[in-house]
Amino acid sequence: MVGALACAWLALTPSLLPRSAVFQGALCAVSAVIGYGIGALLGWVLRATGLRLTGNIRRGVWIALLSVAVAGSVAMLILAHSWQQAQRSALGMEPASSASPIIAVLVGIAVFAFLIIVCRAILALVHLIRNRLHRRLPAQAATWVAIVAVAVCATWLGRELLVGTGAAVLDRTYLAINDEFTTDVAAPMLEEVSGGPGSSESWESLGRQGRIFIANTPTRESIEQFAAAQSSPLQGDSVKQPIRVYIGGGTQGEIDLQAEAERAVAELERTGGFDREVLNVVTGTGRGWVNENQAAGLEFMWAGDTATVSMQYSYLPSWMSYLVDEHRARDAGRLLFDAVYARWQELPATERPRLVVSGESLGSFGSEGAFSGAQDLAQRTDGALWVGPTANNLLWQQFTAEREPGTAVYLPVFDGGATVRFSADGAEWEGAGPWMSPRVGYLQHANDPVTWLDPSIVFERPDWLSDEANRGPGVPDAMVWLPLITVLQLGVDQLASGVPAGQGHEFGQAPAVAWATILPPEDWQSTDTDRLVAELAQREVTHLGSSSTE
Repeated sequence: MVGALACAWLALTPSLLPRSAVFQGALCAVSAVIGYGIGALLGWVLRATGLRLTGNIRRGVWIALLSVAVAGSVAMLILAHSWQQAQRSALGMEPASSASPIIAVLVGIAVFAFLIIVCRAILALVHLIRNRLHRRLPAQAATWVAIVAVAVCATWLGRELLVGTGAAVLDRTYLAINDEFTTDVAAPMLEEVSGGPGSSESWESLGRQGRIFIANTPTRESIEQFAAAQSSPLQGDSVKQPIRVYIGGGTQGEIDLQAEAERAVAELERTGGFDREVLNVVTGTGRGWVNENQAAGLEFMWAGDTATVSMQYSYLPSWMSYLVDEHRARDAGRLLFDAVYARWQELPATERPRLVVSGESLGSFGSEGAFSGAQDLAQRTDGALWVGPTANNLLWQQFTAEREPGTAVYLPVFDGGATVRFSADGAEWEGAGPWMSPRVGYLQHANDPVTWLDPSIVFERPDWLSDEANRGPGVPDAMVWLPLITVLQLGVDQLASGVPAGQGHEFGQAPAVAWATILPPEDWQSTDTDRLVAELAQREVTHLGSSSTE
């Protein structure tokens, strides 16, 4: 129990984002089980060497340990509550309830007890099989056969029940959610969008997130009002109704990515998407969520002379989609871009729209899949904006690993910032010299667990916690790297709620600010950017969650 208690204490230390009492309790429980296992192994080793405590010595040790356990637990709970309150205050969040430590303890005890019961049941099964085999096999051989037999059975049951049956149940569940119609979201009457008059894509086939994305399309009238107040006002035919193309996964539960990409191009042809000034190829998150601010930012900025295209590649939330089939997001990003790019290349060079790519969270991971590196991006696009990249983004990994010496990992400088740059707010971009076109921008926060959750941190201190130079804004001074524990903390951090824009995985209107630097129209001014931010903040749109959950 010493190991369990020690790991539970360590799990109380701060990480990137504040934790609720329930998540804190569950985190402590899982950490305690790991510590229990380590302690049990060390105890077995010590007993095997013949080291045993007896009599008064044993009793004294237990009294001392119990006293330390009680006093230490109370002290750590008080300290942890203080850390959480300070972190919440620093992020502008409401303080946690004074009952949080008690709730965390109760949840932790319940979850720990359940996990221990499961572990002991498995151990009892091993002993049962070993005892039966001991009649025919030597003791050591019987033990190993029993362990292997239980491991094989557990693997098979896990694969069949969790991966097989469980995945099928989840697929059906999320397929049903995908088919749900949101209240007051009616089929559009615009010919410029999928699901509208003349579209080959039915309103039902777009899926829940697709219908919301299309329903939130800005009207020509709203863009006219915005454009009229620009530094260089646009009038008449200069303002257009934005085009939005979305290809849903359908209602049958089977998604053909290649067919979806081809249908996306057909919809762009129908709506006149290739005749617009800007064509934005977006890769959504797991269930097809597209950041409204990221799409609408370009639409208002370019007076509606834009076409935005995306398609659904999964019914599952991002984290689940990645675990089940991480290649699907990359395949979707590659197939959609390649299909659009092939048709784009057929156009006369003087008549091609500006071709850009974008995506948030798992969408950025998928969108990167179409490109081999910075040179490929520069040759085939007119710009890119990737928001909240995951730690598994291959290009992001390359640009971060090859950053210039002395630059911070949370805002690295790659190749002097000639093409690729990083920013926390979309306004300030680290780099030396001019930012050449086409511009590739990454929008990321130093305290975003999605960006920094890398399996390697299980046993290796990450760069962003190695020294003060790499510890970015929002990362608590009290946070330290702990083997096994830190990776669990970041996993829980991804479930944090109530985090304000500009922190964690919440970006607010920052994507629109980023577009104003990456691909601004001629004569666009900083005052126009301020107005754009205000416009997006006050827009009444339908929201369903964020990229971290979608």
